[in-house]
Amino acid sequence: MLQPMRTKFRKAHKGRIKGIATSGVDLAFGQFGLKALEPERVTARQIEAARRALTRHMKRAGPGLDSHLSRRIPVSKKPLEVRMGSGKGAPELWVTRVKPAESCSRSMGVSAAMAREALGLAAAKLPIKTRFIERIAE
Repeated sequence: MLQPMRTKFRKAHKGRIKGIATSGVDLAFGQFGLKALEPERVTARQIEAARRALTRHMKRAGPGLDSHLSRRIPVSKKPLEVRMGSGKGAPELWVTRVKPAESCSRSMGVSAAMAREALGLAAAKLPIKTRFIERIAE
């Protein structure tokens, strides 16, 4: 799975996802995209599964896709059947916090019908409700 090359700290607090996204709301790149409608932690495995579903459906047509979700928060877990205490567990997986109204993934170079289908398949792999968005030509 993808993970950052290095981080400032090995372990992180769980944190909360409050408010609505202010940055990363509009499509800066690409023609079509997915917009998150609810807050959630999305794991690296879920992002990778969505990316694979998207590229397989598009059959590598067009320049491709871009996911700006970066897996930068480590989640630690303790092993099974370990007693309470004795510190925090080791980092197990990587997640990103997604706020409502944040654009998740973008695709370009394909027709609107194909993009809607492909992004629908990718959205099924994510644990959040999403909406298909289209960039308005200026």
